[in-house]
Amino acid sequence: MAIKYTEEQLNKLDKELLVQLFLGMQGQVEELNRQTQALNDKMQLMMEQLVLSKKNRFGRSSEKMSDPEQIRFMEVDGTIVFFNEAEAVCDLDVPEPEDLELKPAKKKKQAGKKAADIAVLPVKRINHYMNEEQLTVEFGKNGWKQLPDAISRCYRFVPASVEIEEHHIGVYSSKLDEHMVKAPHPRNLLHGSLVSPSLAAAIINGKYVNAVPLYRLEKEFERYGLAITRQNMANWMIRLGEEYLGPLYDYLHNLLYGYHVIQADETPVLVNKDGRPAGSQSYMWIYRSGFMYPERQIILYEYQKTRNASHPREFLKDYTGICVTDGYQVYHTLEKEREDLRIAGCWVHCRRKFNDALEVMPKAYRKESIVHLFMKQIQAIYREEGKLSGLSSEERLTQRQLVVKPLVDAFFAYLKQNEDKVPKSGKTREAFTYALNQERYLRVFLEDGDVPIDNNASERAIRGFCIGKKNWQMIDTINGAASSAIIYSIAETAKANNLKPFDYFEYLLTEIPKHTGDKNTDFLAELLPWSKTLPEHIRKPKKTEEK
Repeated sequence: MAIKYTEEQLNKLDKELLVQLFLGMQGQVEELNRQTQALNDKMQLMMEQLVLSKKNRFGRSSEKMSDPEQIRFMEVDGTIVFFNEAEAVCDLDVPEPEDLELKPAKKKKQAGKKAADIAVLPVKRINHYMNEEQLTVEFGKNGWKQLPDAISRCYRFVPASVEIEEHHIGVYSSKLDEHMVKAPHPRNLLHGSLVSPSLAAAIINGKYVNAVPLYRLEKEFERYGLAITRQNMANWMIRLGEEYLGPLYDYLHNLLYGYHVIQADETPVLVNKDGRPAGSQSYMWIYRSGFMYPERQIILYEYQKTRNASHPREFLKDYTGICVTDGYQVYHTLEKEREDLRIAGCWVHCRRKFNDALEVMPKAYRKESIVHLFMKQIQAIYREEGKLSGLSSEERLTQRQLVVKPLVDAFFAYLKQNEDKVPKSGKTREAFTYALNQERYLRVFLEDGDVPIDNNASERAIRGFCIGKKNWQMIDTINGAASSAIIYSIAETAKANNLKPFDYFEYLLTEIPKHTGDKNTDFLAELLPWSKTLPEHIRKPKKTEEK
């Protein structure tokens, strides 16, 4: 309990004691101020988290900026860099796209688009003509002539159907001895099972492409009179992944090592029976070919129990080149261990940090804030980078050095100039810290024309898995997780190469079993998504454009 002195008591105290009392009170005030500041900082963090939580749950996910305010200029190493010069911000007042991925300029909507859309579909002609008797009643004898047909079109949907494919196999025996032979015939996909390539492809397409949980597929098959349980389907997926699709996955893994630039990401997943306490978090890692290589894209998933460095260390052990990531420290650790591996950063993640800082500010103060300025600077970087999408690697590198690099230099210079002016905690500090810590990695794209400015392609490739995860919540077993990684890999690779997943899986599960027991896997080259020997119906038809 604090001691309270009256005025009379204080007058009786000697000077030395009064000094001690005053100094003690100063210390108490300083401690109270420190505690108050700590509470204020904590409250600020809680408010920021609350604002972001509400935004993430109920608000728009876009990070675009619609404010047309021009960007200022500054001095960088003795050179004046104008952020508001015409070539940098000539279209700043144009609303930003929702997706920051680099894209070619949009073409104007062309006339006859509906006709172009249906041109790739088969046509079933149905005739509607009047006979001579009807025409005579209408026009009189020989009082008519036929004009060009009027054509009316509509979509006709043919629902899925199921039938039993019954193979009658000729069996022959010798009249002289016990020699017997069967006529050539396709082997069963899985011994003791009625599953066929088409049924397996339908299940894969349902779960791994369209994110339909197995229990819903079970109900759907019931409507067709099929007694296929989710346990049946889960077992089939595991066996098909292990026996047939796994070799193709390994083949693609080896091919991935041949790319100069790759990209990586990871997402959490729950596996029910992995030998750990319930609720333990596992991870699905993703590795893909660089976004700048659109012709032969490879997307691979890998299931692991943890998120530590040993997993990418093993997966990338034979890879030499550049890997684009989101700033996760594990990849930086690998870079330090190896001279032949370089890590590039992601500007979208950098921008996201500043956007979070902007979102927790009162709207009235956002446009005047330093965070808003940095957002505009990043916007300018993206605008200039977006103009280079159609260039070759060499041309893109040249333009990056001439146009984009000065903007990046100015961004980091201005960042360092203002580092001491931002609060010691909070979202603004987090944004500053992230950008400064990642500077080395965020600059890598300026040195190589094949390196994308961000890791959006990886996030897009893992999106299908994340959508599915929301529906089925968890994977039951480790074997199920490993098989899911294989099947997701081939499905996403097929989609990235403009194949129809159902048709592609049906083809793979028809062709690969023919090579069971082969020690040589060279036949897999003919089954790759870009192979010229693939049947044409597997490829997604290109829409014809009306001139």
